[in-house]
Amino acid sequence: MSAARHPLDEAAWASLTGPHAHFAEGTGRARRYPADVSLIAALPPEPEEQAWADLRALVGPGGPAMLTGPRFDFPPGWAVEFDGEGVQFVATDAFESRPAPGAVVLGAADGPAMLDLVERTRPGPFAPATYRLGTYLGIRYRGALVAMAGERLHPPGWTEISAVCTDPAFRGRGLATALVRAVAHNIRARGETPFLHTSAQNVTAIRLYRALGFQLRRSVRFAALRSPADACAAVSATGRKE
Repeated sequence: MSAARHPLDEAAWASLTGPHAHFAEGTGRARRYPADVSLIAALPPEPEEQAWADLRALVGPGGPAMLTGPRFDFPPGWAVEFDGEGVQFVATDAFESRPAPGAVVLGAADGPAMLDLVERTRPGPFAPATYRLGTYLGIRYRGALVAMAGERLHPPGWTEISAVCTDPAFRGRGLATALVRAVAHNIRARGETPFLHTSAQNVTAIRLYRALGFQLRRSVRFAALRSPADACAAVSATGRKE
């Protein structure tokens, strides 16, 4: 990565070619997480034709890829299933992090409960083994998982707080705030800085993160794509068929 670029400018690429390289699939100009961990894929800054060709080879014909980062043009032949605006926030010195009493570390045995909570709350993409990306914390009530938050992307020196969600019946009790502070406490204990993403339309989350002491860094793009289904459909940006 160029010295002129910040690790958070292409957070997924910086993660998959940095601290999360042990998860990375792909050796060319594209990377992705294993499908059971995350559908997030990554391209280098200002991806050229070869990067898109490598991504197509990586995900296979008609394969899914989720991209996040700055806005750029998609080559012809790629199907856009979702293309939305997001925002990236970083923790400031005003943000107070601390452990959450009652929070427990979640792991493989908690997978079904985590997926059930995600299905009911829709915090964003979450796969069966997403918990492997970092520490996930949860709060239980009478044995049921009612709130959680954890770590996802990991660019050098930074860790993303993700999957912040609370069962609708337990909202308004400060559980999400407590878990965000607790996840951030672990991140800061490693000498890293917390950051997070959310939809630009999620005014409730944005209001909360600002109140906690997060600062808007930049707008980002969230896109869900499918690669060209066959070789004839894989047309390069120059119009030449592969």
